[in-house]
Amino acid sequence: MRYFLVIFILTSLGVFLIAGKQGDVSRKPPIEIFDDMVRQVKFRPQQPNRFFENERTSQLKVEGTVARGSAYEDSPVNTGKFGGGNTNFVSAIPIAVTGTLMTRGAERYAISCKVCHGALGDGNGVTKKFGMGVVGNLLDPVIVKQPDGQIFNTITHGRNLMNGYGANITIQDRWAIVAYVRALQRAQFATAADLPAELRK
Repeated sequence: MRYFLVIFILTSLGVFLIAGKQGDVSRKPPIEIFDDMVRQVKFRPQQPNRFFENERTSQLKVEGTVARGSAYEDSPVNTGKFGGGNTNFVSAIPIAVTGTLMTRGAERYAISCKVCHGALGDGNGVTKKFGMGVVGNLLDPVIVKQPDGQIFNTITHGRNLMNGYGANITIQDRWAIVAYVRALQRAQFATAADLPAELRK
């Protein structure tokens, strides 16, 4: 132990003498073990660059690129919220709900949601058989009462143990899934009063 302390002190002293202490002023360049990308390989704007077909370093934005803080984030269609708040969810789907949208929602639900939430949305999907017991029941009155924007937000960002699907499912498809989830809920809780008059008998 005594030799270890002597070696440690001598090593620390050597590093201090070679590297100096923080705040020292010197005309010599600093000793760098890692350059932390200070001198990384890069191209300056307007320099030629053979990597791209047009041999220009400055390229146009990729189609569909959206800047942070842009009008994109203020659109209820894109976020499920209005007014820029974190909990100002839209109450109803802000796009037209059509038969095509519902069909798409059923298809996307079967691909991305059914495995956990089940065909009826009751939380009895295949994963429950493999021990994943905590799955949201979409027929729970708490979820039924949620605004459509909140369900959209959950699909996008996830909640509790559920991962977000914003990177996997397009905005249009997320709204389609919301519409289909509402159809599943309506199928379970509909009353005769919800039917057209000619079908109530």
